[in-house]
Amino acid sequence: MAAGLALLCAGPARAEVKVAALIGDHMVVQQKRKVPVWGMAAPGEAVTATLAGHTARTVADAQGAFALTLPALRAGGPYTLTVRGTNTLTFTDVWAGEVWVGSGQSNMEFPLSRATSAAEAKTGCAGLHLFTVPRETAALPRADVEGAWSACDEAGALAFSAVAFHFGEELHRTLGVPVGLIHTSWGGTPAEAWTPRASLLADPAFRPLVDAFDVASKDPRSREETAQKVAEWEARVFPQDTENTGLARGFAAAEADLGDWKPMELPQYWEATGLLIDGAVWFRREVSLPEAAAGKDLALTLGSIDDFDTTYWNGEQVGATGVETPQYYSAARRYTVPGRLVKAGRNVLAVRVFDHYGNGGFGGTASQMKAAVVGSGESVPLAGAWLYRIERRLEPTVVDFSTQPAAVGVDNPSSPTVLWNAMAAPLTRAPLAGVIWYQGEANASRARQYRTLFPTMIKAWRAAWRQPALPFLFVQLANFNPAPAQPGDSDWAALREAQTMTLALPHTGMAVILDIGEALDIHPRDKKDVGHRLALWALKDVYGQRHVIAQGPTFVGAARAGAALRVRFDDHHGGLATADGGPPRGFAVAGADRKWAWAEARLAGDAVIVSSPAVPEPVAVRYGWADNPPNTLRSRTGLPAAPFRSDDW
Repeated sequence: MAAGLALLCAGPARAEVKVAALIGDHMVVQQKRKVPVWGMAAPGEAVTATLAGHTARTVADAQGAFALTLPALRAGGPYTLTVRGTNTLTFTDVWAGEVWVGSGQSNMEFPLSRATSAAEAKTGCAGLHLFTVPRETAALPRADVEGAWSACDEAGALAFSAVAFHFGEELHRTLGVPVGLIHTSWGGTPAEAWTPRASLLADPAFRPLVDAFDVASKDPRSREETAQKVAEWEARVFPQDTENTGLARGFAAAEADLGDWKPMELPQYWEATGLLIDGAVWFRREVSLPEAAAGKDLALTLGSIDDFDTTYWNGEQVGATGVETPQYYSAARRYTVPGRLVKAGRNVLAVRVFDHYGNGGFGGTASQMKAAVVGSGESVPLAGAWLYRIERRLEPTVVDFSTQPAAVGVDNPSSPTVLWNAMAAPLTRAPLAGVIWYQGEANASRARQYRTLFPTMIKAWRAAWRQPALPFLFVQLANFNPAPAQPGDSDWAALREAQTMTLALPHTGMAVILDIGEALDIHPRDKKDVGHRLALWALKDVYGQRHVIAQGPTFVGAARAGAALRVRFDDHHGGLATADGGPPRGFAVAGADRKWAWAEARLAGDAVIVSSPAVPEPVAVRYGWADNPPNTLRSRTGLPAAPFRSDDW
């Protein structure tokens, strides 16, 4: 029995002082910056914090909130942090180093377990410390998040953001200092969801986004009508859960036959283990409780489950989440186990999960999976080894989301401000080395708006963190969709252009990955190169390693040279080359008639000469201008050229 279980039923301790989730065992604080400590205590309570021989004191305000700062530390550790009020909190394995936030949508969320580089987790990740923010939405900025720091091990690395892991691992290896990675992302979400309300309202172009959100949030009729339309659409396009056959077969029973059950570590999506199915899958594990827990209600939390669940304790249903719950696939499960079902010693927890699209299984964090006697400050961890069995196997569903009714409201993670409020604003007390960002797919149909929206978001984050020069490094969209037969217009190319234009903001950098996408998968599995290219920007521009080449060829201008155009690039890339040693591919030219044709191209020193027999008098050139364009222009260090166009048509 775990050591903490003995305390589970001892009754709540008098613990007036509580600290924010970002303060705890295994945490990393930003070196060379004052160390903030904040949380809640009894109103007027004196609070003292001690770290590395330094002590600071404060008094909680009338609402019980307190905040203090300790002197800055140089990289190193481990240290012990002690916070004292009428009670004492002690946190160990505390380090000073470099702290980065990784955020965005699903390609930042993409776990290392699904990446081509997953095996690298086995080599260890000492020096990295990980914190994942659970997916939540909120109408107003919150003061705190759930979650906890963990020292990096194989299991933790596999469940963590692959991009953030590889970025942090390279920084640690190169700089030789501890690296703390705070991962906060949500798949399929647009930039406005991560932008503070005041910043959106300050621009008339974004005010309609907020107005629509306000109407949907305040008008119950609007919410009900939208929910009905979405429910009807889902009933048409998704397979339905017609029957729970596992219950009749004893899958929830305390004494089930487990001969056909297999092990799985939770939390994770079952696709990450190679189980590429939709349908119904059962999970179960034994939970051992001390004598004092018998007959007492338990608070059971399981994090988010994708899509639906029915949960049983000792064979009896104690909770379920279905289509009636907004954003059911990301809603945190919180159920109460009645005391009459709670026994000392062995108990059996069983969860039936039905997945009708995309990922299936447990999508929360390890710290969210726990059981505690109601009113107790101690909990039994539920993350780790479970058993699973397939009840109903379905082929993965293919869905045309262009037909989905739009839904706006607090519960929708695509709504303006809701992710900033719940998943970013609570982090802003912690000083950072910088932010890495991978997002844009959800805004691709609004590329012109993104030209302003993305810089607005970055400036808002910098203001909220009170770091005007906060480094903000982002990933340009990868190649995706079938290759084009002829050159033309592209939403994804236009979004990439908007991302490139954001480099006009100081202290930004962009990792170009036009060469590592997958035509049939919006989530390319090569995340190591993504992390590496972000790390190059950090090493060069944040950590002053000027010898590092962080970007490939970047367009400067084009001029007529007879029937051709001479396309010039900057001199920061170490010379021009091609991926295959042949002539560059991916260029198109057009005349005054704006009709595009693929161009022949050749290297000419620090320029490329492009022409086409179909365009005798070219006036404009584009490169890499498609969802999934041919692209072979590289720097001599192998970094791809950023896509561009010389026209503004």
